[in-house]
Amino acid sequence: MRRRAGLVLLALAVFFAALSPLLRWYAFPRLAKVPPNQYQEVVLEAKPATLLDYTTLQAKEVEKVTIVQTLKGNVEESEKIERSAGRDVVVWDALSYIEGPDGKMVSAIPERYIFDAHTQAPVNATGEMVDGDPVRREGIEFKWPFLTEKRDYAYFDAQTRTTAPIHYKGTRTFRGLEVYYFEQTIPWTKVPMPKKMPIEGVTAEQIAQTGMTRWYTTKRMFWVEPVTGAPVNGEEIHTEELRDARKMGMSEDTVTAFDGHVKMREDYIADTVELVKSQRVLVLLLTSYLPWGFLGLGIGLLALALWLEARSRRPDGATTA
Repeated sequence: MRRRAGLVLLALAVFFAALSPLLRWYAFPRLAKVPPNQYQEVVLEAKPATLLDYTTLQAKEVEKVTIVQTLKGNVEESEKIERSAGRDVVVWDALSYIEGPDGKMVSAIPERYIFDAHTQAPVNATGEMVDGDPVRREGIEFKWPFLTEKRDYAYFDAQTRTTAPIHYKGTRTFRGLEVYYFEQTIPWTKVPMPKKMPIEGVTAEQIAQTGMTRWYTTKRMFWVEPVTGAPVNGEEIHTEELRDARKMGMSEDTVTAFDGHVKMREDYIADTVELVKSQRVLVLLLTSYLPWGFLGLGIGLLALALWLEARSRRPDGATTA
């Protein structure tokens, strides 16, 4: 009876020991993915900020500029692309809506971001765009991969429509979470005018015909929770200028269109941290808790099986000196 029990325990030990690496290296890469129907809204503010007053064509300091950034999963488009790509794909329709202190629109820039649901690598497909302009992304945007590493990543900048490194700058503690801090600086670069302008009846094409140009620079900062790859905080020191502005009747040739330190609003930081903490546990179950638990259980069952086998070989009534 002991030998039969030992064989059963040995079989269970082998099963759980084999299940441990399978769960980590086979199941996790297939089960962990961004859901295609995800919806997220984040509000950021620059307080105070410099903003161009389009009625007077003069830059002035204002109390606050608000940026509302929404990410909405487009399930219909993701299913359509999946059929041709042969893999799980997420399509995010994003919108960055900027408004001044009076609540009036400054700009509204839509994006369509298409990426692999498991790795977050971009998937180049029809419909990928920024503000109506077709783009071909390289590098991540909005979200880092699951199990983010301590290294630089390629990050797509929507304003310039180009990719540049975003640098790992160290590990920090943020609201009780261990996070990786990343920075990216985009030097002064000529960028397109937004398609949707705050001036009634004036289009980006009309402004381009005058010869006036828009330039932009930013220092981008992210605090990323490495298990989920989700940013729990983000900031930008962001400046935009209109150059050759006299061609539009402005008094100076270079005018600041926007300048400010953009930060996530406190209530959205708190909500994001709580969400990431809950999602972090699910990822750790597949990558750490269950694999190590099954390995420990397998070793324990193996030890118990060997102990029963040793007892079964001892003659009845045998004693030890």
